[in-house]
Amino acid sequence: MTYSVHILPSAEKDYLSLPKQIALRCQKAVLKLESNPRPQGSQKLVGEDGYRVRVGDYRILYRIDDPQKRIYIYRIKHRREVYR
Repeated sequence: MTYSVHILPSAEKDYLSLPKQIALRCQKAVLKLESNPRPQGSQKLVGEDGYRVRVGDYRILYRIDDPQKRIYIYRIKHRREVYR
């Protein structure tokens, strides 16, 4: 049950602006989503259709398309900025 991960342009821009160490940790978290789109510690967002995964002080926001087996990552930001 592997999912394909699609990084949207907004998330790609966020990713490229991350510090290198954080970017590597985010990359590992994204790869883990392929095999388990709802890992332990992920949370469904309130008032929005999506989920979030914590990577230190950073958050990865994504949507899951179960019928198509796809994950769309749309934000990777510091927790202070991600929900704005």
